[in-house]
Amino acid sequence: MNIDEIKVTTEILWRATVLFAMIDAVLVMYLARFVESEVFRNLRLPLTIITGLFWFLVWLVMVTVFWEPVYHYVFPAWSRWIIPPVYAVFFALIGLLFWWLALRLSGNPVVNFCLLGGFWGMVTHLWAIHRGILDKPPVLQGVSPIAASIMPIAEFIFYWCIILGVAWIWHKRKQ
Repeated sequence: MNIDEIKVTTEILWRATVLFAMIDAVLVMYLARFVESEVFRNLRLPLTIITGLFWFLVWLVMVTVFWEPVYHYVFPAWSRWIIPPVYAVFFALIGLLFWWLALRLSGNPVVNFCLLGGFWGMVTHLWAIHRGILDKPPVLQGVSPIAASIMPIAEFIFYWCIILGVAWIWHKRKQ
């Protein structure tokens, strides 16, 4: 199947939400149990670096594979190859902010960090919806804005768990 023939539906987004949420529950519980608060406090640099690398790679894939079917509808053509490095730096700074906030909010900082990441997913997708991502690309036309706003919470919790897990492993290996 050609990527241009794919049609995202509201049902697909709700199913993805449930799948991501189930995976998230396991990952967040695992990380919350094994990444102690003091260790999390020491992850500032690894989290920042891994976050930047992770989002650089994600956006490199997005502008390579999904530019024509999706992203050229909402971003200017000149931005295609600028997005990955700019978003890498921007998201690294967001990750640093989340690390800082996670330590200052009540509760487990690992859980806080992952939930902040989920909230960020919703924020970024609300921005994309505002820019027309559900109206302009044929692959996304007809998708429920609610599903497109809720699914990224679970999706991004998964991503931030991966980022935290890799940063934690890197930190453990450096000791």
